[in-house]
Amino acid sequence: MGSPALKAALGDDLHSLVSNCKLLLVGAGGIGCELLKNLVLSGFEQIDVIDLDTIDVSNLNRQFLFQKRHVGKPKAEVARDSALSFNPRAKITAHHASIFNQEYSMNFFKEFTLVLNALDNKAARSHVNRMCLAANVPLVESGTAGYLGQVTVIKKGETECYDCLPKPTAKTFPGCTIRNTPSEPIHCIVWAKHLFNQLFGEVDAENEVAPDTNDPEASNGKAIATEGATSDSTASSTTEAFSTREWAERVDYSPAKIFTKLFHDDIVYLLSMENLWKKRRAPIPLQFDNLPSEAELDSARTSNGRLKDQQMWSLQCAADTLGRTLGVLKVARQQREDKQLVWDKDEEDCMDFVTAVANLRAHVFGIKRKSRFDCKSMAGNIIPAIATTNAVIAGLVVMEAFKILQARISDCKTIYLNKQPNFSKKLLVPCSLVEPNAKCYVCSSRPEVTLTLNTNTLTVKVLEDRILKEKFGLVAPDLEILDGKGTILISSEEGDTEQNWPKPLSNFGIASGCRLQADDFFQNYQLVLNIEHSDELAADVDYMVEGDVPPPEPAAPSTAATATAEDAVAVVPAVESVKRRADEELVPDAKRVRPDTTIIAADDDIMVIS
Repeated sequence: MGSPALKAALGDDLHSLVSNCKLLLVGAGGIGCELLKNLVLSGFEQIDVIDLDTIDVSNLNRQFLFQKRHVGKPKAEVARDSALSFNPRAKITAHHASIFNQEYSMNFFKEFTLVLNALDNKAARSHVNRMCLAANVPLVESGTAGYLGQVTVIKKGETECYDCLPKPTAKTFPGCTIRNTPSEPIHCIVWAKHLFNQLFGEVDAENEVAPDTNDPEASNGKAIATEGATSDSTASSTTEAFSTREWAERVDYSPAKIFTKLFHDDIVYLLSMENLWKKRRAPIPLQFDNLPSEAELDSARTSNGRLKDQQMWSLQCAADTLGRTLGVLKVARQQREDKQLVWDKDEEDCMDFVTAVANLRAHVFGIKRKSRFDCKSMAGNIIPAIATTNAVIAGLVVMEAFKILQARISDCKTIYLNKQPNFSKKLLVPCSLVEPNAKCYVCSSRPEVTLTLNTNTLTVKVLEDRILKEKFGLVAPDLEILDGKGTILISSEEGDTEQNWPKPLSNFGIASGCRLQADDFFQNYQLVLNIEHSDELAADVDYMVEGDVPPPEPAAPSTAATATAEDAVAVVPAVESVKRRADEELVPDAKRVRPDTTIIAADDDIMVIS
C-alpha cells in the first residue's frame, strides 16, 4: 500500500506519528512474523527486531515470513528481509541476539518510542517489562495458546506491569512419585526424560531414575538386594557402586540388560518395599524375551489408516524402539565433543526413546499408555500454535500501538480472544486496563517481598540462582545485608563472592527479621527481601513468597487419561485468585470469561501450560 493510501486510511496526524515512530519488536516467531508484516504495511518504517532463535522446519506452517530454504538461518534477519518485500522503504535493523545481552541496556530501550513483545517465555517477558519501566517506554504485551489470545498495554505509573500479579508456580512432581509410585502418564514421561539425561545428556543427581530408597512411605526403605537379579543390574548395586551412565557404559548400552534392569529388576526391588503397595496396585515386572502378546495393536499399526504418531504402540514395538534408539543415541553422544545430548521433542530418535520408555513403564504400573503424539504434547507441556490466532493477536497489537502513539492510553484495552463466543456472542472481549499494584515487587515505589525459608539449610547459591534470578528475574544481582555494615553477600562481579555459594544463610547471621537488598544495575532495579525463618517447609520446597499463587493441584488420573490431543493433555484449571496476564490467563470476573487453562508462555511452535 502506497503512502497516499496510508494517509487516507490513517489520517495525516496518525500517519505522521507512525512514520516518525522508532519501534522495537522483541521476538520474530509466531506472533512476531505476523506483527512485523502488519507493521511495515501500516507505515512503520523505523523498526528494530531482535530474536535469538534460528528457523526450524517446524516453524514453517505458521511463521509465513520463513520458507524451507531459510531453515537454520537467524529468524530476525530472515524476517527483516521478507518484511522488506512488503515495504522496501522501511528501515529494519535485525539483531540475532539475546535480549538479556548487556548491550541492550536501559539506554538502548530509551531510543524507542514504543516496544512490542512477541516473546516465548516468562523470564524474557519479565526482563523486557523491567527495562521498559526503567526507560519509561510504553510496552504492548501479547500471547497466544491454541485458540486463545491476549493483548495488553503496560505504561509506567498508569497500568499494572507484567509482574504486578503473582504467577502460578509451574507444576512439579515429588521425586518419590516419579521414581517409585507413578500413577499418571505424565509421571512416566517425566521419568523417561530423566532417563534420557542419565544415559545421554547432562546428568542431574536430583533426577535419578533408580528406585528411591528414602521414600518416607517405605518402611523398609534401606537398600535391599533384588532376589534373582544379576550383580550388574540390581538396583542396589547400580545406585551404590555406579551412576546410571557408568553402568550403561559397562554393559555397552545393551538393550536386553538395560530393559531388564529398568522394567524387571528395579520393579522387583520396588515390590520389596511392601508398604508402598498396601493401598496401590503393585507393578508387574516385564521379561525382555517374554513380553505379553498384543497382536491386535501390531496389526492396527499397519491397517487402521491412522496417522503414525497417533497409533498406539504394542509392548514389543516399544521394546524394539527402545533397542534401536539406544544404539542410535549412543553413537550420536559419542560423536559430540562434550559427550552430551540435549533432549529435543523435534528430534525423532529422542522422542521415540521417550515414547517407548514411558509406555513400557506405564504398562508395568497399570497406567494407560499414550500415542507418540500425546507423549510429545505432554513431554513439552505443549499444545499446537494456530496461525490464525497469531494473526488476530498481531492485528490487535497494532491497533493498541496506534492509540499509544496518539497519547490515548486511557482508551487502551486488555483484549481477550476466546475459543467460544461469550454470553454477548463475542470472541473478542475488551477490558479496561488495571492500575498498578501498590505491592508489586517490580513497579511499586519501594519494591519489597517477604521470603519464608530455612536459613540453616538454604545456601547462598540457591538464593542467587533459584530466588533472585529464577523467581524474581534479576540478571546480574548484587545482594547486601542491611545490617549497617554494608556486608555484600552476592556480587555481580565474577569471583568476588563465590566462596559464599555453598554456605547456608545462617552462617552470615541471617535469621527472621533480617532485610537484604538486591540491586541489578543492568535493569535499574532494586528489591528488598524481608526474611522469615521456618523449619516447617515441605521437603520439596526451598522457599515461599508471601502472596504467591500456589502450584495447581495435579489433575486426577482419570482426567489425564482421557485428555485428547486437542486438549493438549495435562490441562489444569486456572487459579481463581489471579486476574490475568498476557501469557498466563485470558479472562477474569463477570466481565472477563475465564478460560480453562493457565498459559505460562507462548512459543513459536508450542504453548506451555501448567
